[in-house]
Amino acid sequence: MGVDLHLDLGAGGNRRSRVEQALRDAIRSGRLAPGARLPSTRALAAELSLARNTVAAAYEQLIAEGYLAARPGSGTTVAAQAAPPVPVARPAALPAPRLDLRPGSPDVTTFPVEAWIRATRRALSRAPASVYDYGDPQGRPELRTALATYLGRTRGVLADPDHIVICSGYVQALSLLSGVIGGAIAMEDPCLPFHREIVRHAGADVVALPVDSDGARTDLLTGAVRAAVLTPAHQYPIGVTLQPARRHAAVAWARDHGGLLIEDDYDGEFRYDRQPVGTLQGMAPGQVAYIGTAAKSLGPGLRLAWMVLPGPLVEPVSHAKRLSDLHTESIGQLALADLITTHTYDRHIRTRRLAYRRRRDLLADRIGSRHHLLGIAAGLHALLQLPGDGPSEDEIATRAAADGLALTTLGPHRHTPATTGMQGLVLGYATPRQAGYLAALDVLARTLVVGGAAPAVPPM
Repeated sequence: MGVDLHLDLGAGGNRRSRVEQALRDAIRSGRLAPGARLPSTRALAAELSLARNTVAAAYEQLIAEGYLAARPGSGTTVAAQAAPPVPVARPAALPAPRLDLRPGSPDVTTFPVEAWIRATRRALSRAPASVYDYGDPQGRPELRTALATYLGRTRGVLADPDHIVICSGYVQALSLLSGVIGGAIAMEDPCLPFHREIVRHAGADVVALPVDSDGARTDLLTGAVRAAVLTPAHQYPIGVTLQPARRHAAVAWARDHGGLLIEDDYDGEFRYDRQPVGTLQGMAPGQVAYIGTAAKSLGPGLRLAWMVLPGPLVEPVSHAKRLSDLHTESIGQLALADLITTHTYDRHIRTRRLAYRRRRDLLADRIGSRHHLLGIAAGLHALLQLPGDGPSEDEIATRAAADGLALTTLGPHRHTPATTGMQGLVLGYATPRQAGYLAALDVLARTLVVGGAAPAVPPM
């Protein structure tokens, strides 16, 4: 029987006793769970360089003690009543909310499982054996080639496969770039707090760049920062689009000061009032590091993202990638490349865009008819702006939580806590399943009424 078993026989005592004690310890510690099958006496004796009779005698003793059980034709197993392992104290898991309108994830129940299986099967049927070996830190050429065409066609990105680096999610992309660039990096205020942590952890300093109704204040960029992280298509969390004048100001700053614009194409594929807004990278490929990801289009569990880099950054970022994790796993890259080249990815995006637009419309009808929503033209989230004379965002979130609804407030997204300024809730309408989404909207509407959050349409 081909069962491997690690036993430390130690020293001292006769051989049979050492085998018995090693098996007892393995069972007591939980390494050998009830029902686990043991090797045959012949196989274990050969592995331990012992006589078969020695191992057989040890098994018989442990059967007598109740640690092992033996049935004719079924071999020897750990007895169901064997002593359980000592329990290890673990932190209590937080209960999942009954309803969830927090942003950051798509509806993962709509992941195209069958299409992914077919793509993986097709890709592996023609993949060379080298795909199972260590790979290029830049990523598989099949995916880089497919992305260069796809991004140019759908997002206006000027991409060469040699300028693309595949990475394990947006987090790694931002971390690699921050570590390579160093110095001070401007980040939108407000923005995702976790992203600020990433930049600081990579050794760079964070400088706040205010956001208003026209997007990030790129006109305030100076030579004191080396890079600026922007979400031009759909700013997170405010939801505004970076206006043309601000785009030109950003490019001018990068050219005049030798700075780098890091474009997070957040929710870039999902625009509902017109064609998706083109990328900043298309205006100035030599000054922009573009980051895209499959996290919102397919699912964050894939851990697949890509950077389109200016030429001088390709080698240092690839080197940093090599030192980080050598390379991103290859099979998923091949499957995604197949989805893109067969246009299955396009069809999936169109289907999800329609579904998310319907959810956006439900949010606008149920909540936006009485309360002010920002950023509903695109993306997978909107900002519900609260009136200044009503309950705070934290009070409303607490009341919603008591009714089983998880919400995200605007406050933590600011670089520094503010006692004044806009209050709001960042509503993610992509995450829950359809039935859960309708129930979540009901709870939100009820909470806003009970909480006394009067209708408000103030300017930003």
